[in-house]
Amino acid sequence: MGFLWSLIIGGVIGWLAGLIMGRDVPGGVIGNIIAGFIGAWLGSLILGNWGPVIGNFYFVPALIGAILLVFIVSLIMGSMQRNR
Repeated sequence: MGFLWSLIIGGVIGWLAGLIMGRDVPGGVIGNIIAGFIGAWLGSLILGNWGPVIGNFYFVPALIGAILLVFIVSLIMGSMQRNR
């Protein structure tokens, strides 16, 4: 049950990051979950572990990390589309 809860929270974090940035995460729901998980890892590396814990994620660093990830992915996807 804990793994399912982590998937749901990871998806919500990725979805919120996409909303804040105003850009979609490629891959839909799966992309949101991946962005949430990788963002949580990235945020904990950069910012440490602080803030409220929801679904085994420190929510604030995870959200900031997911926002950074969405920004980087959108830059890469945008440059790939311009090169076509």
